[in-house]
Amino acid sequence: MVELNAPAKVNLFLRVLDRESSGYHQLESLFASLEFGDRLTLEKADPGISLVVDGPEICAVQENLVYRGADAFFKLRGPGEGVKIHLQKRIPMGGGLGGGSSDAGATLRGLTDLFPGTVGGSQLLQIAGDLGSDVPFFLYRASLAMARGRGDIIQPLPPLPEVPVLLAVPPLSVATPEAYRLLAQTREGRTPAGASREYSSEDFSTWEGLAELAENDFEEVIFSEFPLLERIRRAIRDSGALISLMSGSGSTLFGVYADETKAVSAKLALSERFPETQFLVTRTESRTGDLQDREGLESKVGD
Repeated sequence: MVELNAPAKVNLFLRVLDRESSGYHQLESLFASLEFGDRLTLEKADPGISLVVDGPEICAVQENLVYRGADAFFKLRGPGEGVKIHLQKRIPMGGGLGGGSSDAGATLRGLTDLFPGTVGGSQLLQIAGDLGSDVPFFLYRASLAMARGRGDIIQPLPPLPEVPVLLAVPPLSVATPEAYRLLAQTREGRTPAGASREYSSEDFSTWEGLAELAENDFEEVIFSEFPLLERIRRAIRDSGALISLMSGSGSTLFGVYADETKAVSAKLALSERFPETQFLVTRTESRTGDLQDREGLESKVGD
């Protein structure tokens, strides 16, 4: 049996760049993983895949990224083996925290521990990329990483010290396709969004430095549709957060704080001000990627 954590993530910055002819956008984002997350248990079983989810299910089991990842793994490994997976959901769906992608990444990692050999690192990365643009980040498990391309080109970065993070989960969700549609509307007739920027190692060396880079291209269009989100984000900023942003395409807002006391005080004050929004305090993780020894992965993930 293998037990794994599937951490949530926040985007410390997110830039949506030029749109490809395929319709996909190029991205540039900085991911940070959190202690808060889901929990998975995997154990060997009769041939086939059994998935039990504790928490809300928004799709059929066969469409769940956990199931799809396991199915792709066994298609490469060959017939005759199976797995029983128990998923305990804590990360809210549709909040920009990467819950489904993290679950899929953890599943692939767990399967390689249960069934070593046959499926190498480069194959794992291919499965991860096919499942979704965030999954490679969670497969690698670095706590801080730059994402480019469609979000699937991952450059792990040296970890920063753990700091408290306040998550604000409002009573609404934002569909990612709708967020892109709204953003595209605002950019019609404008100069293209531009290409990737150049960054130095110093840019990512301190939380104060990252605060200078903090931005999310989705905020303007999402806040115009959901003013509550802008009010919460401003309240987090005014509570003393080093960084206050929306994560991904929403709807979760977050604040990064210098110390636990400020984060807890902000949670108490904002919970009274926004009673229908769930607030929780967690911490960032501080860890280098731990899959370097798996064949082919290190050469595929990075700069």
